[in-house]
Amino acid sequence: MPARNYQQWTANPPLQTGEWIDSRLYTDQEIFEEELEKIFKHTWVPVCHESELPKPYDFRTTSIANEPIVVCRGPDNVVRAFLNVCPHRGMIIERRPSGSFYEASASGNPKRMTCMFHAWQFDLKGNCVYVSREKEGYQDRLSKEDVGLRRLRCEVKFGGFVWVSLDDNPVPLEDWAGAPFECLRKTLDAEPLEVFHYHKAIVDTNYKLWHDTNCEFYHDFMHYHNRVTGFNDAYFARKNEAFEHGHIVVGTFEVNYDQYEGFESRAGLSFPYLPPNQWYMIDLFPGMNFNLRGSALRCDVVTPLGPNKTMIEFRGLGLKSDTKEERQTRINHHNSIWGPFGRNLHEDLIGVQGQGTTMRPGSEPRRILHGRHENQTIHDENGMRHYYDEWGRWMNRLPRDPSKPYAPPAVAAE
Repeated sequence: MPARNYQQWTANPPLQTGEWIDSRLYTDQEIFEEELEKIFKHTWVPVCHESELPKPYDFRTTSIANEPIVVCRGPDNVVRAFLNVCPHRGMIIERRPSGSFYEASASGNPKRMTCMFHAWQFDLKGNCVYVSREKEGYQDRLSKEDVGLRRLRCEVKFGGFVWVSLDDNPVPLEDWAGAPFECLRKTLDAEPLEVFHYHKAIVDTNYKLWHDTNCEFYHDFMHYHNRVTGFNDAYFARKNEAFEHGHIVVGTFEVNYDQYEGFESRAGLSFPYLPPNQWYMIDLFPGMNFNLRGSALRCDVVTPLGPNKTMIEFRGLGLKSDTKEERQTRINHHNSIWGPFGRNLHEDLIGVQGQGTTMRPGSEPRRILHGRHENQTIHDENGMRHYYDEWGRWMNRLPRDPSKPYAPPAVAAE
């Protein structure tokens, strides 16, 4: 077909309902803000891993849906999460990305979270333990017992990841993600894991586009490494399996690493109960990813910053029991593919950045196609169709026309 005029370019494609979406899902400010309220404030987010809080009083800070969060390990060894906000005047309590409360801060005591603004202090259970000049200022009208931190739902699960929800009554975590994790549960829970790599990228793209590139492998044509090491009958037979709540799992196959020049088989190092050189991927709604390639586990956590800006945190994990030599091998294997200068990760980032370049706030609405059907195998786009149907339910918006209320694909087609 020749190049198209505007009317042809913006017309609906000759596909079934649910096989395309409107690009405003990636560009509209109102939709973005609604996603934070309706989705991210009610789902579970794996904010870090327990190995990043190895000792009592260790902490990490992050954010969910523009709300600052502090995660800490208490003296009782329990990991808890709180809003990183002082109940006095709304000041952020801890500004460092990570550290320990064991030593005293410049404005407070040891083993306390201290707000530097007015020196209010809190223990690691979130109790307020000190209000400066309490009696002088509040007499008997307010006491430290009235003003603890806002506690958040927090669980350590699925290989030691720390999951946090802003909702006091979310779907139970096991019900939320237990089924998709079943394929790797025995492997991840066999023995403690440990983070050996962390980096983050802030990308001018919508967070859902990062999800999309993780849940379909049709884009492997972009990855020379994947084509050389994986384009065989077993690769093309891998299944994309959909689960409740918008999650998907991409089944495993054996990667032929030694087919890539300069690489060798990675069969010598794996994870418990996992055959050598296997590759599983768990993609969770609304955009968290767990990717296990034989000798290294990668976890991606997205933090939407705007309709066209996303922070992605990347972690690489191995076994805590690794020898020095085993750990170095895992690091090398991880970084050769998924490190900042690895074979694949930067190519994925270029892909979604390119999409973000064409879909900015104010760009004309266009149709984004999700219509490939290949028997729910590796190049099928069923994962995206499944994801955006779930998105529509949470948002009560029709993905192909977000100005209309949600309807299931079969109903929307009528």
